Amino acid sequence: MASFELRSRHNATSPGNVTRLLQLISVFLLIASHTAVATPCQFESQGEGRVATIVDARSVRLDDGREIRLIGIEPTATTRQALASLLAGRDVRLRGSDDTPDRYGRQGALVFIDESDNPVQAMLLAQGEAMVSAEITDKDCATALMASEAAARRQKKGSWADPSAIKNAESPDDILAGIGRFVVVEGKVLSVRQAGAMTYLNFGRSWTRGFAATISKRTLQAFESAGISLKSLENKRIRVRGWVEGNTGPRIDIRLVGQVELLGANESTGVRP
Repeated sequence: MASFELRSRHNATSPGNVTRLLQLISVFLLIASHTAVATPCQFESQGEGRVATIVDARSVRLDDGREIRLIGIEPTATTRQALASLLAGRDVRLRGSDDTPDRYGRQGALVFIDESDNPVQAMLLAQGEAMVSAEITDKDCATALMASEAAARRQKKGSWADPSAIKNAESPDDILAGIGRFVVVEGKVLSVRQAGAMTYLNFGRSWTRGFAATISKRTLQAFESAGISLKSLENKRIRVRGWVEGNTGPRIDIRLVGQVELLGANESTGVRP
C-alpha cells in the first residue's frame, strides 16, 4: 500500500503531468478572462450583406436593397470618402438593439467587416474621420466609441488636426457660425440656472448672447440616474456636443447624458486660446 501511494504521488508530480496541469490552468484562465471582459458593442445580429452603394457620409445600401445608417457617429467633411475606402464592395455584418427602419427607411446598425469585433464606427472615430453622436446609450459600447474618438483627438488625426474642430465656449460668435451643424464645444460652466421647465448651463456672463447648453425637465431624470447633479457642474470645465441652435446666443439642446463630458483638472483641451 505504501509503495502504491508513493507511485501515485510521483505520477502526480511527474514533469508530464505538471505540464498538462499547467496547460489546463492556462486554458481555464483564458476562458475566464474572455468571459469577464466582454467585447463591447456586440448587440444582437441584424443579418449581413454586401455593400453596393455609399449613399452618404453615414449610410450605405446593401445588395439586398436595405439602406443602413451607421449609428453612433456624426460625419465630418471627410467621412464619406473614408467610409467608401472601408466599405465599398465589402461583405458586412450588422448588429444593433433595434432593426426598425427610421422614417427615411434606414435601418440603424453597427457595421462590422471581416472577422473584426471592432465596428466600422470605431475605426472611423480612431482615424478622426467622424465624431461620437452619443445616441448609443449602452455604457460599455458608448465608452469604447468615446475612447476611439479621444485617441484621435489627442493625436490630432483627421478632422481634429484643424484647430477650429473644437469650439471655444468663450467665442459664441464662432459657435453661432455653425448653426444647424453638429459641433463639439469646450469651456467652463459659469452658472447653472433654471427657468420654467428648462435648465441652462451658462458659459458666458451674458445670458442672451453667451453660449449655453439647455436641458429640459424630461431629461433631468437621466442625469439623476447617472448620478450627475447639474448644479455640481457649476465652475467645472466640460465638453458638450450637439446641434447648434439659436439666434442671438448659440445653444445646444442636451437630450442624452453622453452629450456632456466632465474634463479633468489636468486634461488638455482642444480649444484655441
